[in-house]
Amino acid sequence: MSTVPNPPSKNVLNSDVEIKGMLKFSGELTFDGKLDGDINSEGTLNLGDGANVKGTIDVGSVVVRGKITGNVIAKDKVELKAKTELFGDVRAAKLVIEEGVTFVGKTEVNPNKVSPTTPPPRANEPNKVVQPVKAPGM
Repeated sequence: MSTVPNPPSKNVLNSDVEIKGMLKFSGELTFDGKLDGDINSEGTLNLGDGANVKGTIDVGSVVVRGKITGNVIAKDKVELKAKTELFGDVRAAKLVIEEGVTFVGKTEVNPNKVSPTTPPPRANEPNKVVQPVKAPGM
């Protein structure tokens, strides 16, 4: 018996595939078809040039070509390749955008998972009231 673990599965859905509903997978998926729904996975998603997704993508990492109308969330990295059209927000630890991408939305890139905070007040400066200064001769 072999004790070698199974390699992550690689799945392919070509351009002639149309799906309505939620798409879940593990391992790696190359998708080049049309999807009206969400994609969820801890794995890696590769969207081909013909991919057209209307919905939220929430994956481990994603390489995007094609067109997305919806938000993209990745625990690791989002790569937007040239000619990609993305209409939605991106949240990821890392973001790569190539020249020629159409992107309309907001980004939140946070590789160190830092929580937003307001700067603390300086301890060595008491609260001061600033008075206007009159220039000489006025």
